[in-house]
Amino acid sequence: MNNYREISPEELSCSPIKLIGKDWLLITAPDSTKECGANAMTASWGGLGVLWSLPVATIYVRPQRYTYSLVENEDEISLCFPSEKYRKALGLCGTKSGRDCDKIAEAGLTVKKVDGVPVIDDSELILICKKLYADDIKKENFVDEHPLSHYEKNDFHRFYVLEIKKVLVKD
Repeated sequence: MNNYREISPEELSCSPIKLIGKDWLLITAPDSTKECGANAMTASWGGLGVLWSLPVATIYVRPQRYTYSLVENEDEISLCFPSEKYRKALGLCGTKSGRDCDKIAEAGLTVKKVDGVPVIDDSELILICKKLYADDIKKENFVDEHPLSHYEKNDFHRFYVLEIKKVLVKD
């Protein structure tokens, strides 16, 4: 991973709304069933900020997703942000299930490890994260019913608060 440099979370100068909501990210977790040792799921919901005096990322994963059990079973995962030239790969990783195929191989992406955590080496930005908290979104806790339109099947996400342990940016 010689083509990356480490910065502090405070040095991030990107818009989280654009970075996550428009550019998308890959939630990347170890997966011993895959030749590359990892699975990646495209996400466009999440956040970056500060909680409990720590730099954090928040991600959301539905329980029926293959990645759900992988994230549940790991203490550390990575959030990887490939450039626009990987939009097709991001689309594939967001529409196919890791239960049925090796999405990373099909998408032509490269996995490496940083501190034992799998990362997508084709990324412009990589966040190595440690799980701090997990909880389920609950229908009865909605104050405004508008977001419920995203849950026609009552398949509510689990959300994870992740401490950002390391930030790597491509040189």
